[in-house]
Amino acid sequence: MKRTGFLWMAVVSALTVGCSNADRTTTTGQTPNSAPAVGTSGKDVSSGDKDFIHDVAIANMAEIDLGRMASDRAANPDVKSFGKMMVDDHTAAGDRLKNAVSAYNIEWPVSVDDKHRNKADDLAKKQGADFDRDYLQAMVDGHQDFIDRLESRLDRRTLSDWKARMTGRPEGKTLPDATPNAVQITPEKSDNDVTMKINQWAADTYPAAQKHLEAAKALEKTVKKRSTD
Repeated sequence: MKRTGFLWMAVVSALTVGCSNADRTTTTGQTPNSAPAVGTSGKDVSSGDKDFIHDVAIANMAEIDLGRMASDRAANPDVKSFGKMMVDDHTAAGDRLKNAVSAYNIEWPVSVDDKHRNKADDLAKKQGADFDRDYLQAMVDGHQDFIDRLESRLDRRTLSDWKARMTGRPEGKTLPDATPNAVQITPEKSDNDVTMKINQWAADTYPAAQKHLEAAKALEKTVKKRSTD
């Protein structure tokens, strides 16, 4: 495999995804529980905000768990590198979200749910190219779901403008880095302080999450092609 085929790795890893739970002490196989609540004030925290935080924290945790597995078990060195990148980026994303809502009494999950645990169990049974292929498929599916969650927190107009700009780039080109003249995604407005902080985190996270999705798709395509050659 040509090493130049993965220049996108440098582009993606240059951004720390806002696309990990900071609690890295959990291991796959634990039952879903909640950690001690973050912060001291539960005032004005809606059930929707709590559910969003719970869901993205679990998604981040799952990316970390699978990323560790990939960095250890993957046959393809680029898949190993991608796995390590997922650990680093999603850990940082979880840290930023936790810091953003640290003033509020919000429970943080300490383990993944059954859906993500079952996926990890299935991947643990795979070896070599079979593992690489199934891991990358899980990354494509997982990041698409993650992106869908983020979009629910974004300003629709700026999101549409950003997507239009990305669609207009030449085929095969990676998503460009942010520049002063780039279209900026803004969060959906809210009068609720914690909601606005969550929405801002989602807006900051979204471009990097898209880069991860495109990187996973590109690597999946290459791995599949190599397995059929």
